[in-house]
Amino acid sequence: MSDVSTSNQPATTPVEKVRGALVRYRALAWITGVWLLLLVVEMIAKYGFDVDGFGWVGVVHGWIYFAYLIFTVDLAIKVRWPVGKTIVTAIAGTIPFLSFYFEHIRTKDVKEQFGI
Repeated sequence: MSDVSTSNQPATTPVEKVRGALVRYRALAWITGVWLLLLVVEMIAKYGFDVDGFGWVGVVHGWIYFAYLIFTVDLAIKVRWPVGKTIVTAIAGTIPFLSFYFEHIRTKDVKEQFGI
């Protein structure tokens, strides 16, 4: 038996599947980031100015974040990210502006790795 970890093995996923997964990840990273900023605006309005009435923003962000998690894991599996990198990327959708930054650096890494 060989003691080789999967994180050291080269990704064997076809480039077209990686490209599709990357596009889905990028789209959801941006959509998640925008809805998270809208959620921040909602929180400021609610707790800072006593304005209620658009509590649905949190629900929408939650569902979009769920889709972001699915597409992040899909991309991570296809490009064989280590678990830690996958988790940090997934958490980026919960901190304002961080999803935009992580989308940029992860996209750059994947494009370099696969020559996309």
